Amino acid sequence: MQTNVVSAQEWEAARQKLLMKEKALTHARDAMAAERRRMPWLAVEKNYEFDTPKGKASLRDLFEGRHQLIVYRAFYEPGVFGWPDHACRGCSMVADQVAHLAHLNARDTTLVFVSRAPQADIARLKARMGWEMIPWYTVTDSFDADFDVGEWHGTNVFFRDGDKIYRTYFINNRGDEQMGGTWNYLDITPLGRQEEWEDSPEGYPQTQTYKWWNWHDSYVEGAAPDKRWVEVSDAGEAAFRNKQAGAKP
Repeated sequence: MQTNVVSAQEWEAARQKLLMKEKALTHARDAMAAERRRMPWLAVEKNYEFDTPKGKASLRDLFEGRHQLIVYRAFYEPGVFGWPDHACRGCSMVADQVAHLAHLNARDTTLVFVSRAPQADIARLKARMGWEMIPWYTVTDSFDADFDVGEWHGTNVFFRDGDKIYRTYFINNRGDEQMGGTWNYLDITPLGRQEEWEDSPEGYPQTQTYKWWNWHDSYVEGAAPDKRWVEVSDAGEAAFRNKQAGAKP
């Protein structure tokens, strides 16, 4: 393995040079997410039905009362490599990376997986793989074919306005490999992270950065930000801003 060992000063100079490019990439990703939030929406006209642990459910039911729904089409069903002991290896890696869903839920967003496996098999797989947190439903109709995931994995995003449902975004192939983290999921939704710094259309819900964050077992719907956490996050942000202001151009 080729190595390039340098002094601490040279290493820091190289890091700062690369950091400039990394910041540019971050800003480009923010701009892309802002463009996603301005994507046109497609009305979902058909009714879809899924099998769940509690019986039949509609696409609207999958939202669990929230406005945003992210649906990952996993491949776990007869004919898939690994069946019935395992789901597709790639889809399993996606499931392994899913962060705690409480943070998405706190941003009015629900994440679910769907496949064509019976619920009994899904329950067994989730217990074996430690995926109990992920809601996982059974496709029973043309949902997968209608939303471009009949033959390959993919992630669809939907928005619910009352009884009306809209398809707002779709990614597949390498687009799915970045999924799993809270921020990446929120960045593909029509409302985004819902923080004040974001470039979003007028009237979109936004709250102060950091203030809505919480331990995953401590979110309370409609609760005001914890006073102590506001103080801590304000101090941390101020220290960061002061450091940035004092940095050499």
